[in-house]
Amino acid sequence: MKQNIYWQTLSYIAGIFLIIMIPTYLYYYGPQNFLWLSDIGLFLTCLALWFNSPLCMSMAAVGVMMLELIWSIVFFGELIFNFHVITLADYMFNPAYPIALRAISLFHIVIPVIWLVYLKQFGYQRRAIYYFILIYWCDLILVCLLTQPSENINWVFMPEFLGLKFLGPITWLIILAIGFPILFFFPTHFIYKKYFKAIN
Repeated sequence: MKQNIYWQTLSYIAGIFLIIMIPTYLYYYGPQNFLWLSDIGLFLTCLALWFNSPLCMSMAAVGVMMLELIWSIVFFGELIFNFHVITLADYMFNPAYPIALRAISLFHIVIPVIWLVYLKQFGYQRRAIYYFILIYWCDLILVCLLTQPSENINWVFMPEFLGLKFLGPITWLIILAIGFPILFFFPTHFIYKKYFKAIN
């Protein structure tokens, strides 16, 4: 697949962005922050741009689109209407974090647009959902092994975080492993199959 000048330029911008983002996030948040699904989606997007890979782009889009849309709704709801529902984007309004650091997180708003334009032009890889589910399951395990419950990355420690002692960690992990694909990944997959050219 041959990219045009616009996608090539975007691939350079993505590289510059990561050069800024990675050391900044390492300093302020630590390496565990890269286990968030949004960060995984960002890395897959950059790989797709660098290697002209509809598969990587499709994996990012099918696995993270709904989460990014929720983040954007929460962010703009609080920014414009001061309407607070969940804590997903609270850090964006926390003055303890430098404005430049918070500005980096605006990629949550940008990359869904990139996904939609890219899939419209190059098509959606139907097998992408299965690869992303495997990545998601591996990510859940890594979060359990390498992070602290207080960070609650990808909501893996939600029962402990909320004091729900009746819900064991293994049970909750199984709920996440099954629930996210059913609620987020597969509905997005079916929408993409309907509205974008499906490719193998």
